[in-house]
Amino acid sequence: MYTSAEPAITRIDEHIVEIVSDSGEGAQRAGQTFGAISAKMGNGVWTVEIIPAEIKPPARSPQGASGIRIRLGSRYITNMGDQANLVVAFNEQVLRGRIDSGAYEPGTLILLESKWRTDPSAEIAEQYKATVADFREKGFLVHELAMEEACKQLTENPRVGKNMFVLGMLCQLYQRDIEVALTEINAAFKKKSEQVRLLNENLLRAGYEFAKQQLNFCYEVPPWPHDVSMIVTNGNQAVGLGVMASGIEMVSMYPITPATSASHFLADVFHHAGGVVHQAEDEIAAISFALGTSFAGKTACTITSGPGLALKMESIGLAVMAEIPLVIVSVQRGGPATGLPTKVEQGDLLSALFGAPGDAPKVVLAAATIEECFHFVIVARNLAETFRTPVILLTDANLATGVQSYPRPVAQNDWLSPPIDTSLWDPNVTPYDWNEETGLSSRPIPGQRGGEYVLTGLAHTPQSKVAYDPMSNQRGCEMRSRKLAALQGSLKPPSVHGPQEGELLLVGWGSTQGAIEEAVDRAGAEGISVSSLHLRFLSPLEPGLAEIFGKFRKVMTIEINYSDAPDAPLITPEKRRIGQLAWLLRAHTLIEIDCWTRVHGQPLQPGAIYEEIKRVMSDFLPDAKGI
Repeated sequence: MYTSAEPAITRIDEHIVEIVSDSGEGAQRAGQTFGAISAKMGNGVWTVEIIPAEIKPPARSPQGASGIRIRLGSRYITNMGDQANLVVAFNEQVLRGRIDSGAYEPGTLILLESKWRTDPSAEIAEQYKATVADFREKGFLVHELAMEEACKQLTENPRVGKNMFVLGMLCQLYQRDIEVALTEINAAFKKKSEQVRLLNENLLRAGYEFAKQQLNFCYEVPPWPHDVSMIVTNGNQAVGLGVMASGIEMVSMYPITPATSASHFLADVFHHAGGVVHQAEDEIAAISFALGTSFAGKTACTITSGPGLALKMESIGLAVMAEIPLVIVSVQRGGPATGLPTKVEQGDLLSALFGAPGDAPKVVLAAATIEECFHFVIVARNLAETFRTPVILLTDANLATGVQSYPRPVAQNDWLSPPIDTSLWDPNVTPYDWNEETGLSSRPIPGQRGGEYVLTGLAHTPQSKVAYDPMSNQRGCEMRSRKLAALQGSLKPPSVHGPQEGELLLVGWGSTQGAIEEAVDRAGAEGISVSSLHLRFLSPLEPGLAEIFGKFRKVMTIEINYSDAPDAPLITPEKRRIGQLAWLLRAHTLIEIDCWTRVHGQPLQPGAIYEEIKRVMSDFLPDAKGI
């Protein structure tokens, strides 16, 4: 719709944008750059990458949709939101896949590449025409645009450059400062040739002008008012920054989706902080290398995902038995086996708690935001050294690849590891001089005079002598377990979001916090008595849970892992498999906790949780306030 008039500007508080394409067309780079530009202009931002499970799915296939969702607003954004408001699609088939998945609803504005209408293949052209007609009949607002044809004026291969053209279009549609955009793409292409950099700059400008000429609308999303300096990263970058800020000097890992980009980021910057990234030949070698570094006196970190965490379990057990500090970051993905390697899930909680053989108590944390991916690495390093134990930090694919703006951390000296103690070791102190009340013990370092001992993964005495007698093993188990009790005693009860008592309490962990709290706020605004609570410590659990749960008529967890539907065939209360956090909380509080879980391979949406709140209140608490 060519127009010579200035586009009409609509002022809005937030918008959800998607770019979808075939794999390899750069939609994710365009979207992440748009998110970064928006954050630097003061908007709250959350992005979610849309990644097919296959490395190279068939072109023009609904299941092969690759792209990104960007939610931007005039406030702090914590989740992906519900249906998209505006979509840029490179072909109608990937668009079909997203519509079929429920990502859009009638009324969604779609900017669709039109070249397929005149494709040389009559089959493709007819398929395109029929599909677009179907979309319009269902109420989607489809605008066909010759984006690729416009790109051909600048490049012979528009498939490669179209993403920067689309970025320019979005910058015009959302009134982004073109100079901020140019600075961002010049930084992104700084390692490329001058020719490549200029081409992308010209494509960006061309897309900006194209949108101004072809579209008679645009949006203004005012900045989020805040007076602190902000930083924009994804979760894996935040983990890498946390590693450096914590004083960890060695990260050892084996490439695995969706954790690998953490090592790529560290490989670029870690040496500036005196750190080393070691790429091992496999997962077991990676954790063994990290264990050796930690034993030698410098607490190390290894980063992996679910299948890698499983392979590391025997070595994690060694760290528990030998009481070696270690930080393990596990970026959860869909499982089991290879499962859904590019999709989000929260299926590794019980694996983290109980995957190692024998009784192997360890600290398990879960980050709820990208900001916490940074801070929790520092917490994990501190706890690992204080309690001489492995600490597992659980993130997930939603956090790992998503981008969020958050307050820029100010480095503090007390985040760092203390210097290695090289003083003479007291010969009267054993390697495991367990404190009977806390289970804590001193930690001699190899090379420390007088502190020599033989490290073992076998049951041992306080002198680290192998011992198979009943009392030595009993005492060792007691001391290792007591450390968790000592840690729990130092924790505060979790805070409740919403009313402190009432009808329904939703309990979450990990990246679901933003969606849960948004749903709770939406329901609360309608007078429904619902609250939420989010757990960061999963081993040990935060104290006071039974008392908090007792203030609500119904408690249920919200999770991205599998549970049986209560009314499914063959399922009775005794046979029902429930969500992993629900199982854990039932065991610890002896309270009948329900659950609502989904394993769709995508983050939970606030709208879906809101609908579940209304269903639960109507079906189980019909006399509750607001129903």
